[in-house]
Amino acid sequence: MTQAKGMFLSLEGSEGVGKTTSLKFIQEHIESLGHQVLITREPGGTPMAEELRNILLAEREEKIEANTELLLMFASRCQHVSQVIKPALQAGKWVICDRFVDASFAYQGGGRELGFSRIEALEKWCLGDFKPDLTLLLDMSVEEGIARTKKRGKADRFETEQMAFYQRIRSAYLRRAEQDPSRIFVIDAAPEIKTVQNSLKTILQQHCR
Repeated sequence: MTQAKGMFLSLEGSEGVGKTTSLKFIQEHIESLGHQVLITREPGGTPMAEELRNILLAEREEKIEANTELLLMFASRCQHVSQVIKPALQAGKWVICDRFVDASFAYQGGGRELGFSRIEALEKWCLGDFKPDLTLLLDMSVEEGIARTKKRGKADRFETEQMAFYQRIRSAYLRRAEQDPSRIFVIDAAPEIKTVQNSLKTILQQHCR
């Protein structure tokens, strides 16, 4: 008997929306359905991709060009998909990824103001038609998200930008959701955690078996 292919979920959102807590909740819900779950992240997910993550997140004096940042993201993603995500799905595991290609549209397309067209071209070249089966987008006001981030301790390179940068990210994420409503579901991340988890559970119950 051929083993059933797993399902690929991504969790998206800007800074401070509570992805780490929500990721654990999603994992536990899917495991309760009897599925084996692999948790991974972007940038990262393989030893080489994690090295690229360190390059991308580290504070440095040298300015990283927006196109350089975008290409490094996709270099990491190509390795990640080929070496980790696709093999896990073929083995029947469910994969939950902390950010995926929608993050490039939001952070580089929106935040860095590169637009969507070149990212769409890179997506097609690197991934073909491969994309998550379901994307959960945690959303809240930029002001509240950044306030939460400042409580976490030392900030990385993406957490020290101006407010306008995060506003563009949020707008780009919501634009992506409007463009692909059958895949991307927006969850209000501002209420207390139990309310957010109930929203997540409702969507998971509708789409995950």
